Amino acid sequence: MVSLLLLAAALLVWPQVKPLRRLRPAGKREIVVPQWLYVVAAVAVTYLVAGFGGLVAGAVLGVVVYRIVKQGRRNRALRAATEALSNGLGGVVDELRAGAHAATAAESAAKDTPGPADEVLRAAAATARLGGDVERTLRDLRQPLLRTAVDQLARAWHVSAKHGVALADVLDATRRDLDQRSAFARQVHARMAGPRASAAVLAGLPVFGVLLGELSGAGPVHTLVATAAGQFLLVLGAVFLAVGLWWTKRITEGKP
Repeated sequence: MVSLLLLAAALLVWPQVKPLRRLRPAGKREIVVPQWLYVVAAVAVTYLVAGFGGLVAGAVLGVVVYRIVKQGRRNRALRAATEALSNGLGGVVDELRAGAHAATAAESAAKDTPGPADEVLRAAAATARLGGDVERTLRDLRQPLLRTAVDQLARAWHVSAKHGVALADVLDATRRDLDQRSAFARQVHARMAGPRASAAVLAGLPVFGVLLGELSGAGPVHTLVATAAGQFLLVLGAVFLAVGLWWTKRITEGKP
């Protein structure tokens, strides 16, 4: 209790940063707080409130939630990059069928294509202009978000160069395949919205149960925080909850 009172007093007398900003140079008035400082503060508060078991439980849930959020952002970026490359290939196909050279077509389409898909088209344009091996250039291109799509594009370019198939036709087939994969990923992501919402509700039920028990006078918070068995159960429950959240994320995500 004394520790909580000291923590509350520290928060009340925490210094304001606005006067410090006015004293700094005009271009450096924004004070950036290091990320590790937030982590240290969260660890200290969790340990004071919930003990070592609460600290372990919070760390397990924090890591899993961070990984889930990070993976979700990566999947959204992957879908956007795949769609951008597909649209860019559509521009290349139109230019090729209008009679443009492969290098000119790829370079022209890259101007209207957002990153990182534009890097793929620019690399192909530069290599084609110099008469190099476009397939090898694409395979050596380090683009994590578009690795599968770029490999497919490299195979299409190889088919055109080795077997004499019109480049516009193979690139158009590649574009259609990317479109179908992107559409399938969007469809899966939309249809899994219900299961994801249900999983979020189920994940919140243990917290609701603890709060309900506290309101009814059972004192579950004291048991979880102040007893060895409660600390063990707190960690065990956090592990089960983290596994459930991660497994739900794995089975409901849709990647192109």
